Amino acid sequence: MAGRVAVGTAVVLCATGLLGGMAPAAYASAGAAADGPGGGDRTASRSGSAADGPKGTAKGTPKDGAKDAAADRRLEEVHRKIEDLYRKAEQATDAYNGAKEQVEIQQKEIVKLARTIDGTQRKLAALKRQAGLMASAQYRGGGIPAEARLMLDGDPEGFLDNATLARKGAHAAKSVIGQLTRLKADLQGYADAATDRWELLDANREKKEKAQRDIKKKISEAKKLESRLAAKEKDRLKKLEDAQAVAEQQKWLDSGVLAEINNKASGAGKKALAFATSQIGKDYVWGAVGPDTFDCSGLTLRAWQAGGTTIPRTSQEQWRQLPRVDVKDMRPGDLIIYFSDASHVGMYIGDGAIVHAPRPGRQVTIAGAGSMPILGVVRPDK
Repeated sequence: MAGRVAVGTAVVLCATGLLGGMAPAAYASAGAAADGPGGGDRTASRSGSAADGPKGTAKGTPKDGAKDAAADRRLEEVHRKIEDLYRKAEQATDAYNGAKEQVEIQQKEIVKLARTIDGTQRKLAALKRQAGLMASAQYRGGGIPAEARLMLDGDPEGFLDNATLARKGAHAAKSVIGQLTRLKADLQGYADAATDRWELLDANREKKEKAQRDIKKKISEAKKLESRLAAKEKDRLKKLEDAQAVAEQQKWLDSGVLAEINNKASGAGKKALAFATSQIGKDYVWGAVGPDTFDCSGLTLRAWQAGGTTIPRTSQEQWRQLPRVDVKDMRPGDLIIYFSDASHVGMYIGDGAIVHAPRPGRQVTIAGAGSMPILGVVRPDK
């Protein structure tokens, strides 16, 4: 495995790999020489090289080392807090996207119901006019029931004509009354349905607004924490994030999973990949679906639309609704769903890497597919 893929602090894809050839991704190790074990020094002390000094002793003092260790612990603590805040913001983003989608659906349903109610009311008014005309005609006939007029008619032919007309009239009256009854019932049903939709709409609007407040609060708290760090600490924080991602990716690769993944992208998958990789460098913005900014599921949504397939808006719905495949059977273009709550998604591009929109303050980028806890894999095109 190490001979095929070396894992390090950055994932670098060659140009042909990004744009369509799916050439192997090269993982460059910042802490090891390219010729493997024994090919050079692999570690160095923070306070200086072990080779420094006349007798090969390290520079610095135990006190300096203790300060560095304390600083590292503090930075790791800050890192955990920041990651936790961004994870919670991402969970809230999924809730926001889901509620937003439901609001849009319910608004369309309410408009449709309103048009149906309007059409039904017009039909009801027309039938009432028809019933009124029939009542007026009966009034002009002296209010004598049709059956009585039949018995009083002395002309046999006239009797038969009147009998036919009476049957038709009775049938028409019965039909009008029946339609009026049904339309009134339908109208009540539509009105009840509209009321239910409004209640759902209000509930989802409230859910959407709450999620929006949660997102802003968490992102604001995370940014505040980051802003308190000095420039050097910010740089170390980024390196710490990269190192942890690399460690997780290495663990995933060491499982041997990559040796079993050798499928090729479908035609639609290649189009989706071309779109997703062309967005690299664009900012993550929660709730965004392009063209200039994306959140994680907004990127996969638009990518697969470019591939000719419409998929659910959120990572949770993508996980719930799309067909699932084993990790060993995945192919470029498939979506990898992360974390136990399915709150993050990336697109597999081959050779153990994904393209994804990570979080606020980051841009669409390439990362190791195993750098986060994998929940499972889904395939938009069967």
